[in-house]
Amino acid sequence: MYFIQPTRDVPYLDQVLDTLPDVQMIGLEDHELYDQTIIAISDVHDYLKYQWNFPTIVLALENEGAELSQAWEQGALAGWIWNKLPAQPLLALQKIDAQYKRNQDSRDLPSAAELQQRLLPNPIELLNYQVETYFQPSAYLSGDWYDYWKISDKEVMFYLADVSGHGVTSSLLTSWMAAFHGRSKSPRELIKKLNGMLVQENIEKHITMIAGVLNLETHVVRWSSAGHYPPPIIFEPNQAPKILSTSSFPLGLTEDLEVDEQEFILKRHARFILCSDGALEPFDGGLNEQFAQLVYHLQNQSFQAPEHVADDIAFLSFIRMN
Repeated sequence: MYFIQPTRDVPYLDQVLDTLPDVQMIGLEDHELYDQTIIAISDVHDYLKYQWNFPTIVLALENEGAELSQAWEQGALAGWIWNKLPAQPLLALQKIDAQYKRNQDSRDLPSAAELQQRLLPNPIELLNYQVETYFQPSAYLSGDWYDYWKISDKEVMFYLADVSGHGVTSSLLTSWMAAFHGRSKSPRELIKKLNGMLVQENIEKHITMIAGVLNLETHVVRWSSAGHYPPPIIFEPNQAPKILSTSSFPLGLTEDLEVDEQEFILKRHARFILCSDGALEPFDGGLNEQFAQLVYHLQNQSFQAPEHVADDIAFLSFIRMN
């Protein structure tokens, strides 16, 4: 930390410096040359006069309460009295520094959220198909993720995943998946590869996932699930919804993950929909009741997510156009 040399005479200066031997004394004229993210300690008069923007703890005399109030309004991190420092000033400095860094991390969250959104796949044109997506984080960052990409002129690979928990770690894993899905050519291969990497890194998170390959000419979907709920749903004109159930462990729990691969043919105007469990949140009741209501609203295209959600929501849909 820095200690900015006061421009006025303060009788307690040497006493304070003896109490804080590790701080670096700098001149006021040089303060712009130093790291603006490191906390500085300064006299309250200098802080109010020069109005710099870097994080600062101000020191005032006992009769300068008004100046302390002005400094807090101007953005000072804390205010101390020159001759009455906290009982453990070094510990107090550590706590203030830790809180400041946490606050800085929070201020970075909107930028991090914008970056995460940019990592979502760009729309692509597919022969005979339209892709629809929906992505709503519960906070700034999401642990839900989807991706899709062409693996040949007539095939597109895709997945929708849900990382356990919330927060920065979960969102980092979504970026990790986006970076390392590699050149997998089948749902089973993709799930096994991601599971192996997750187990090897020993990250205390698990991921549920549905992955698949859609043939744009034959309309065959090959897909696998790794413990994901809700299951895939297919809507066809004038037909009851089809629920494609399967069972498997989530990623990250065991090296010996058994993965089944199934097939389904999408008929004309069919909608193949994947979603995360946050899509159940708007509905009341137990899991089965929530899922039944979700299916009903998706079938009637009347699903509406609440403005504020407690869990992330993601949808990925493929609609056969002809």
